[in-house]
Amino acid sequence: MGENNMTTSTVRFPQPPPAADHGPADLTGPPSQHEFRNVLGHFASGVTVITAPAAGEDDTAPGPAGFTCQSFAALSLDPPMVAFLVARTSTTWPRIARSGVFCANVLSTGQAALCRAFARSGTDKFAGVDWRPSRVTGSPSLSGALAWIDCTIDAVHTGGDHFIVTGRVRHLSAAGQGSPLLFYRGSLGGFSAA
Repeated sequence: MGENNMTTSTVRFPQPPPAADHGPADLTGPPSQHEFRNVLGHFASGVTVITAPAAGEDDTAPGPAGFTCQSFAALSLDPPMVAFLVARTSTTWPRIARSGVFCANVLSTGQAALCRAFARSGTDKFAGVDWRPSRVTGSPSLSGALAWIDCTIDAVHTGGDHFIVTGRVRHLSAAGQGSPLLFYRGSLGGFSAA
């Protein structure tokens, strides 16, 4: 599809002074990966599948690309933008980056198996999956999802061991009913109002 018009920019801020003591933690260094995952696992998040069409002749694999992503968020209302995070080691991300577009499919509670399928590497993730091309970018819109956000990639930033990808929303729609699939402390579940 030619060259992508993505931008990259980074502003670094000075480190803040140490915060007040919140317990017997070792404040001389960063937390361990285990501690980091354990604490941040207490933050429930929705689950999306980020998809893109085949990038053309230079694509390394046939068919569309996709991966499960719970690090997805609204970024801006004006212009409408979203963001997601993807591991720099992802084998699917380069295919999506080459396409220059993506669709964020917001999964419903009945799609836990689909979530797990798109989290695996080395398999045909679209085998047996019902989808249609999105209206603007042609990225796969997965049947049964609660919402679809069709985007062009705007910028890619490096954030530690992940890329921070921003996208300009070109089209979006919602199913209008259903409950979201949530990820909490390593498990998938549903939502109930308080």
